[in-house]
Amino acid sequence: MLETGSEYPRYVTPGFKPFDPVKLARETEKIVTRIRNGRCERKYTAFYATGVYGGIATGYAVGCCLRCVFCWVGWSRDFPEKLGRFYSPEQAFEKLREAAHKYRVNKLRISGAEPTLGKDHLLSLLEYVEDSEFPLFILETNGILFGVDKDYVRRISRFEKVHVRVSLKAGTPEAFAKKTGAIPESFEIPFKAIENLLDYGVSFHVAAMSLDPRIMTPEERASLIKRLAEIDVNLLLNLEEEIIDPYETTLARLKLAGFKLKWPLREVYTPIRDIVMEPEKEK
Repeated sequence: MLETGSEYPRYVTPGFKPFDPVKLARETEKIVTRIRNGRCERKYTAFYATGVYGGIATGYAVGCCLRCVFCWVGWSRDFPEKLGRFYSPEQAFEKLREAAHKYRVNKLRISGAEPTLGKDHLLSLLEYVEDSEFPLFILETNGILFGVDKDYVRRISRFEKVHVRVSLKAGTPEAFAKKTGAIPESFEIPFKAIENLLDYGVSFHVAAMSLDPRIMTPEERASLIKRLAEIDVNLLLNLEEEIIDPYETTLARLKLAGFKLKWPLREVYTPIRDIVMEPEKEK
């Protein structure tokens, strides 16, 4: 059993022993969720609005089941027992609503960690969203729990306002283990989440840290693209490709993991969407 002591994974270091992300998810849920008055409360550190997605109110949640070396999230990811406070689904929704009204935005999301931790909390929160004035809730996830719990995806599919963003971390099992700390065998789980989302007709798109040649080789990128195309080639048309941003926590985690990247990034890959959508040359 994983514990929040010396055996609880904090961040990747050279010689790091890979962990089972599903097991880590369950152990982390014990830290970041609790039952009070019959409701599942979850830990958050803040509620605010940010400019991404054209302006969105955000709940900054605590805890994750991966340890990505390029993660931008604060140290609440690594030390969930030390940071944040508990909110009921209703309290979390009200905080999101306050932030949305204060900053005059009409979209909501949970970020800063893995929002699918605490299934009952998230589903209850989405009930409030569904009955609210807000037209869209963006659910950002690493896909681990959606990949192993198809019923979770089925229940998400009931909500008309939810759009899911599945973030892929690597293009091969070996690279997945190196970049996330998780066992190579778990590489396929996020792809299973994508298949589950397709099966239930959930609105979603895929994101990947795949534009940055410092963190992904051409061969790995090709493998990632091939794997997505095997599921549905249309996934490539809306693929959101990312590069590493030099947040303070990102730089610290890269250094701890032994990655030495040059800054600033001077060249990126051509976005796959631009390649796929490139018009045929005139004959």
